[in-house]
Amino acid sequence: MRMRDSGNKTALRRRAAFCIGVFCLAATRYETCFIARPHGHDSAKISRWQGKSGKARPQAVARYAEKESTLDRLTGPKLFKSVEKVQGIHAVPLLPLRVGSGILMIHHGSEGGFWPANYGTPGFNGFVDFIVKPYFSFLPGSPELWSALHDYAEFWGGALLVLGLFTRPAAFTLFVTMCAAVYFHLASTGWQGFPFGHVENYSYNFEEPALYAFIFLLFFFNGPGPVSLDSLIYSKVGNEES
Repeated sequence: MRMRDSGNKTALRRRAAFCIGVFCLAATRYETCFIARPHGHDSAKISRWQGKSGKARPQAVARYAEKESTLDRLTGPKLFKSVEKVQGIHAVPLLPLRVGSGILMIHHGSEGGFWPANYGTPGFNGFVDFIVKPYFSFLPGSPELWSALHDYAEFWGGALLVLGLFTRPAAFTLFVTMCAAVYFHLASTGWQGFPFGHVENYSYNFEEPALYAFIFLLFFFNGPGPVSLDSLIYSKVGNEES
């Protein structure tokens, strides 16, 4: 049995290493080009670059494009430069971050069954009895109503986040929900020795919803990224000039 478990762990490690390698390779191959504009006193090159209109021509841009490697960016001055626009390779991490956090929210919002607000189930009743009633009794209305709203916010908010549809309102709703979760954990277990102390089981309950809250705040301010339904819709109805 131990040999089988060891073999399964080895296989999982290999698969994880393979997936990480594929992602890194894809990211490297998807690098953006940095334009090296001609400068100095070479008037002929500048003329060919600008043309009659005084603007850079596409052919000249392509001719003077120089591609930097990831190693150059990690060892050169650009190591200290922040990204000004989330495009190209810089937009790649947004997709797994958005989809992954959305899927996890769907799971959190389906307590007691597959769909949200599963009235009468042990999971739903437990949330009402052990979380809403003791720590959110100041809210108007029934605890069951707030438990159902919590489930709907996480389930459907997570689904919208996965699709990248109505991302900003969905992200803000999830952000508020996570702030409530942070309050609950701090009220029930406290800071747990944060930032330098430790608890016996090394489980810091408030940190996970706090991290989620920052993730959702990121998508609220920046939007879902280029691979999303919001981006597709905006390409049809937006009136900005590219």
